[in-house]
Amino acid sequence: MSQVMSVSEPTAASHRDDAPVLLEVRDLRMHFARHSGFLGRDVSYVKAVDDVSFYIRRGETLGLVGESGCGKTTVGRCIMRVYQPTAGEIIYHEAAHEAQAVDLAKLDRAGLRPYRQQIRMIFQDPYASLNPRMTVFEIVSEVLRVNHLASGSALEDRVAQLLRRVGLRPEYMRRYPHAFSGGERQRIGIARALATNPRLIVADEAISALDVSIRAQILNLLKDLQDEFGLTYLFIAHDLSVIRHVCDRVNVMYVGKLVESAEANELYTRPKHPYTEALMSAVPIQNPRHRSRERRIRLEGEVADPSNPPTGCYFHPRCRYAKEICQYDPPPLRQIASREDSDAASEHFAACHFAEELTLRGVIGGETPAP
Repeated sequence: MSQVMSVSEPTAASHRDDAPVLLEVRDLRMHFARHSGFLGRDVSYVKAVDDVSFYIRRGETLGLVGESGCGKTTVGRCIMRVYQPTAGEIIYHEAAHEAQAVDLAKLDRAGLRPYRQQIRMIFQDPYASLNPRMTVFEIVSEVLRVNHLASGSALEDRVAQLLRRVGLRPEYMRRYPHAFSGGERQRIGIARALATNPRLIVADEAISALDVSIRAQILNLLKDLQDEFGLTYLFIAHDLSVIRHVCDRVNVMYVGKLVESAEANELYTRPKHPYTEALMSAVPIQNPRHRSRERRIRLEGEVADPSNPPTGCYFHPRCRYAKEICQYDPPPLRQIASREDSDAASEHFAACHFAEELTLRGVIGGETPAP
């Protein structure tokens, strides 16, 4: 039996529309070499991320969604510089002035060190992301010790403060991860991410491995922390029923490319890309009177191979609206009019030749359930 839980309502994005940009990703590419043939001499490339550009404003939550294997986690790891991008720029703005911006993609390990304190990550699996041989105190304090930010009693006080803030008792700091539940382990991971007072947090499927009964608790904790510390989130997820409740804007990826970007409510009620429409049709509807009105859109065929993608629009072999132009002409990600009866431009972008012509179905009644 599914459970419906109380999740804090999403904050309107309008109050962040004039906020300065914190991070810009420009033409990001991450191609992985794949060797085959005799002695591995034949080399092909998996285009996990291919020409992706977006930005994140200060204080907002940007969602990054798509099917498994679409490249969204790779984008997050490139921003964290777990991977060295093949090409592109990752511009981090230290202040509102343009002169104080730095390209993270060009920094070496030593140059990245101060920025690793400002950009932190919450991992998907709370069981695999915590070292079972380290106590909670060692896990949370490690980044503080390595960067010489605290020591002695100040270090212990800081860890105790962080544990209290994420809803854990400080006296548990000498315990090992096996003594905690999945939700408690994820709280430890959140405390670790907060240790250096970061500005940007990349949350990679932060609740997908958790029991449904505690997902709302973690989401509400993340929202409270954002309000308290002025955090900016890149929220990577595949669960669209969660994204709308926590994100101001949403980017949709398909086979390494960005296919649509819009404010969350706009995307959920008026999608402009056929792939987004198909994703929306899979979102479960809370109101039983709406469930049978429209059937789920089942995409035919398989997700394109990123090492050998189709010509033209990558989505055209599975698209029910595809025409001849889609087979040979890749559509650019372009700005779409804000309303059907208006010529004014908005922050709605779609990579579809027929975005203005198609009338696509969003979530019925603009309704999504609590996660």
